[in-house]
Amino acid sequence: MAELVYPPVIAAALTMFRVLGMRPRVDGGHHVPRTGGAVLASNHVSYLDFIFCGLAARDSGRLVRFMAKQEVFADRVAGPLMRGMRHIPVDRAAGAGSYDAAVAALRGGEIVGVFPEATISRSFTVKPLKTGAVRMARAAGVPILPVAIWGSQRLWTKGRPRQLTKRGVPITIMVGEAIPVADTDDVGRATDELRRHLSALVDRAQRGYPAVPSGLDDGWWLPAHMGGSAPTAEEAAALDQGDRPAPSTP
Repeated sequence: MAELVYPPVIAAALTMFRVLGMRPRVDGGHHVPRTGGAVLASNHVSYLDFIFCGLAARDSGRLVRFMAKQEVFADRVAGPLMRGMRHIPVDRAAGAGSYDAAVAALRGGEIVGVFPEATISRSFTVKPLKTGAVRMARAAGVPILPVAIWGSQRLWTKGRPRQLTKRGVPITIMVGEAIPVADTDDVGRATDELRRHLSALVDRAQRGYPAVPSGLDDGWWLPAHMGGSAPTAEEAAALDQGDRPAPSTP
């Protein structure tokens, strides 16, 4: 099937990066296979992460099909683009359908992108992961590639104003070695192993990042364990709990 939408969208994004003096840098892109299916499992620090995670596969000439909320596909502007790029809608009320669609895409040789933390990490550390990435990889017989993204939170993240016109922000994208998943692997243990790999990769991206906060008031985008003022993992979990609607009473 001809790709009529995805390449122009990528070209537009790259043009925007140049205009803003943005410097996305991909390290380890060669780990993305040039053929065959794979799951890209990325950490999640920004609303823009899907754009940068997609760049991880660019050196290998691959297009990433992301799993995204059904609501995005219902949007008048974003919906046609998402469908044109053959991304995979996730209907939380009927999750089996989106899971089956993702497994079918993987078996068909596609690269599928997921954010196994499910929501943005306010602490900028890797949260406990959902098991979907491992289950899909196991069902399709494909590997998982951990992807670390760092710097995108400075542009747009949960609980902070958007700074999409901020110039010269470096963005680090690191792709780790493929993690094989056998059909006999325990899903829980394999998910814990993925989290260990992803956390180590995020730590490398954070410590090698070519920028530091400009002052005390700018430390919000660094995790607490690195001297920043972002919430700790425990504080972030409490904030996330506050985001959830209260359960209805009978």
